[in-house]
Amino acid sequence: MRQNLKKERTMQTAKLFQNGRSQAVRLPAAFRFTGDEVYIRRDEATGDVILSQRPSDWQGFIAAASELDESDTIERDTSIQQRDPFADWQE
Repeated sequence: MRQNLKKERTMQTAKLFQNGRSQAVRLPAAFRFTGDEVYIRRDEATGDVILSQRPSDWQGFIAAASELDESDTIERDTSIQQRDPFADWQE
């Protein structure tokens, strides 16, 4: 396990460059993505920019959703509200 933690902490660098008016990142071969697009988000706590592989289909999501059971659901109050929708209406 200690060996795995050490592997995850190993940092590599990537080169930044300008492509027209956009900033781009030249990724090392070990970090290349397949496809034409990736998801991008910024971690609000650290400011880190995170790129994620965009799935080619919904199979991963469907497989994960099919593994959910009753304990994974959130209970919601779905009772009908008894109120007059026009109570505050003014003309």
